[in-house]
Amino acid sequence: MTPASLPLVGYRVLDYSQFVAGPLATMLLADLGADVVKVESPAGDAYRHYEPLGGGESRRFYSLNRNKRSIVCDLKTSAGRELSRGLIASADAVVHNMPPARARQFELDGGSVRAVNPRAVVAVVSAFGSDGPHADRVGYDLIAQAYSGLLTADARVEDTVPRRSGGIPYSDITAGLLACISVTAGLVARAEEGRPHFEVSLLGAALATQVQTFVRTSADPGLSDAEAKVVTPADLKQTATGIAELSDLEPYYRCYEASDGFFALACLTTTQRQRVLSVLGMEDRWAENPQATPASARERAARMALPYRFAERFSERPVAHWVEFFAAAGVPAGDVRLVQQLFDDDQVGANGLVRRVHQRQGGSVDLLGSMFKIDGVAPQTPVGAPRLGEHTDELVTELAENAATTLTANRGSNTPADPDLGDSHDI
Repeated sequence: MTPASLPLVGYRVLDYSQFVAGPLATMLLADLGADVVKVESPAGDAYRHYEPLGGGESRRFYSLNRNKRSIVCDLKTSAGRELSRGLIASADAVVHNMPPARARQFELDGGSVRAVNPRAVVAVVSAFGSDGPHADRVGYDLIAQAYSGLLTADARVEDTVPRRSGGIPYSDITAGLLACISVTAGLVARAEEGRPHFEVSLLGAALATQVQTFVRTSADPGLSDAEAKVVTPADLKQTATGIAELSDLEPYYRCYEASDGFFALACLTTTQRQRVLSVLGMEDRWAENPQATPASARERAARMALPYRFAERFSERPVAHWVEFFAAAGVPAGDVRLVQQLFDDDQVGANGLVRRVHQRQGGSVDLLGSMFKIDGVAPQTPVGAPRLGEHTDELVTELAENAATTLTANRGSNTPADPDLGDSHDI
């Protein structure tokens, strides 16, 4: 698929966001063909300076800002806000991650954007959402994980304080995906009198990652007033102990050590579990529901013995043997890898998931490629992340040319220009 045939070609998206969630959303929109303009302060996106390489560039920034243009716009000044209004007038969508009060200050709230361009989709990524007592709080991924229960959902017995799981920003990544979906939906569903205003919060995204466990029935016991206030070390230990016990009792959905490394075994159906038992020549009377609470200490001891029997058997042969062995039996299994190994991995490469770009400070940089395939083809090699303000002159010239064209058209007509015409295009 050529760049000109991508589905969002012809749409302009303004990215006023920083860090992870908003930039991820707009990068995905750029992968789909949108003209993404990164609107930055004179200091630039704060992620430019996180583990910096120099010159306002960093690996983190590279990873989230390919295929974008950058313009410097100081929203703290009247001239900067005037430039911003010109950009908004030319845009199809606006994305930012400012708290409500700051968005109003910089004229990026829904009302201000619609006053300039009633047809623009607005997508906001905030920490806690636009309503409620914490609406104006500043927060990052860790704060959302803490507030949402995500930090304690993966507690370990040895933990003395809650910790992040692998340092992965689950709330940020999920919020970015939701914001991308929101903008795309808004572009598809143009309203007669404007486009939708979408909101995504890191809190909601953190809860979304727990959708399978965020369920309470009328039969579930409620919390006491004390339990509802703060998480104590005793709470953490109790949660961790429960998680550890379930893990110890579950032999079919976990990692094992082979003779030369590790592999993961993942059985979610009784049929798959029975296949494992069959090919290994073992029995398990609890295979239909391995996560059920043991009825007695004797049952618990019997069930906890099976993972050790599996582990002893798996230690006899290498990873490749077990992965192929279970594949032949129709059982999901896969080797455990480090992310550094994936840049040269055949499966990753075959799906276009690694792309090389050139960056001024970093030289040749390998990045995650587009996660989309369209008609079986991944988008072509992306353009690297922009230097701060790299396209300022270019974009200011475009705005001036568009304004001159509009003025000429209006002078040649006895009727006002149709607000539905211009740079917006229906999908």
